[in-house]
Amino acid sequence: MPAVDSQNPKIFVYPRSTVERAERSLICSPFNLHLFEVMGHQSVSLSAIALENGIKQSYTKRPLSELACDNALGWLIQVGVLRREVDGQGITDSFRLTPLGRQLVEQYQGKNWPTPSWSDRLYNAVIRWFRLPF
Repeated sequence: MPAVDSQNPKIFVYPRSTVERAERSLICSPFNLHLFEVMGHQSVSLSAIALENGIKQSYTKRPLSELACDNALGWLIQVGVLRREVDGQGITDSFRLTPLGRQLVEQYQGKNWPTPSWSDRLYNAVIRWFRLPF
């Protein structure tokens, strides 16, 4: 199992299947690596990612509606890559990387995302549609 050494002294160990699912979800997502690099340092709001703002900031591959963007980010939360920011009044519309997400993004630092195969896209779509835990 890969270990994660984030800025905390704690080391997180994830099952290989968890890491593979998270990586596949990242590369199949409609987002560019730049978005996740920014999320590694600060939270990013939904309004900065959705619509034309995402294209201008190089966060998305194509313009996404707020609903489509929120659904894609929600899937990345479910697979353990992202988390929603919380402030004193509750959950916000901003997102940050989890330790697992940080590990995966650091792995691709300075590189491009690999192009997902059709089988990656199909597998990701099936587990996302049925919300299967593998």
